[in-house]
Amino acid sequence: MQAMTFALPALSLAGWQQGPATGTVTLCLHGWLDNADSFLPLSAQLTELNLVAIDLPGHGQSGHRSADAHYHFLDWIYDVATLIKQSGWQQVNIIGHSMGGMIGSVLAAVMPQLVNRLVLIDSLGLVTGEASKITEQIRTAIQHRWQSPLKQKPVYNDVQSAALARQSQSDFDFATALILTQRGTRPCAEGVTWSADMRLRESSAYRLLLPQVTQLLQDIRCPVLAILATDGLQMMQQARQHYQHCYRQLELTEVSGGHHCHMTQPEQTAKAIRQFLLS
Repeated sequence: MQAMTFALPALSLAGWQQGPATGTVTLCLHGWLDNADSFLPLSAQLTELNLVAIDLPGHGQSGHRSADAHYHFLDWIYDVATLIKQSGWQQVNIIGHSMGGMIGSVLAAVMPQLVNRLVLIDSLGLVTGEASKITEQIRTAIQHRWQSPLKQKPVYNDVQSAALARQSQSDFDFATALILTQRGTRPCAEGVTWSADMRLRESSAYRLLLPQVTQLLQDIRCPVLAILATDGLQMMQQARQHYQHCYRQLELTEVSGGHHCHMTQPEQTAKAIRQFLLS
């Protein structure tokens, strides 16, 4: 495994590459508040692929947005598109978990020339808003932005203590929490704290509306594999009913486990991915 850094116009992205570097790039995009190492268990099962996993802006070891900026979902589409373009990659395959799958979905719709195949792990459709709630949405976002500078990150004695805290808020075991925590923390005077930007927790100032989401999904031209966890997020099961008819080419399968099934059930997940990408 090789550590990598990618310099974008406004910040740098950290990540790693594993596998034959001459093959088609399979770009791995993690979920909200996770990092590139969420794909470590999966990478051990997919050694034949040229995997490139990145920390999205504000996550893991990647840079944070400037002090006058915030984390808009659509800006991540720009980040990933710019990464692919600057790196000189041809069409890439994308494996996206949760929010990473949503980023990959929009990218595949708006920049079809960049995406060959798309794998969604416990991710289907996009998060939507309601037109009737836009006033409240913006108000809440402003209040969150006022509060962010006043908040302090929790501090832990060591990485193991931070991992226990991460596990307590998740549906996986300590070993899985430790994988995410080792890359997702940084040293501080009192011990360790999270490296993620506090602004990631701010409420979005706007959300896409259902007709916009439907249009985006219908505009995805490439083949799509959705791997849903049997005990994953309820919103993903609901999305299955709402959105699966929108995709032009959708394969849908289930694996056992929770929302991070690619970490807790890497063999099952890798088998489905291998069949889809290499068939």
